[in-house]
Amino acid sequence: MLRPDWGKWEQSLEDLRRLSIKAEHPRSRERFQALYQIGSQQTNATDWAGKIGRNARTVMEWVHRYNQLGPTSLEYRHTGGPAPLLTKGSK
Repeated sequence: MLRPDWGKWEQSLEDLRRLSIKAEHPRSRERFQALYQIGSQQTNATDWAGKIGRNARTVMEWVHRYNQLGPTSLEYRHTGGPAPLLTKGSK
């Protein structure tokens, strides 16, 4: 069964819970909450994805990414979208 390997990153289940509450961005909190729920064996990735309205593959990718690259890989980063039409100082 797919589970986050928090020991590999010198973390605990409690660390994942804390990150699910205190991470700066809501998307980061969502990802850490998924890891906490799955890691505490309250649910699995497929069931949790259904509860939060995400694709199961997306949630499984979060677990794989965490296991391979660590907790910083789940922190939200704005990666795209159009440039703003108006910026500060524009007239």
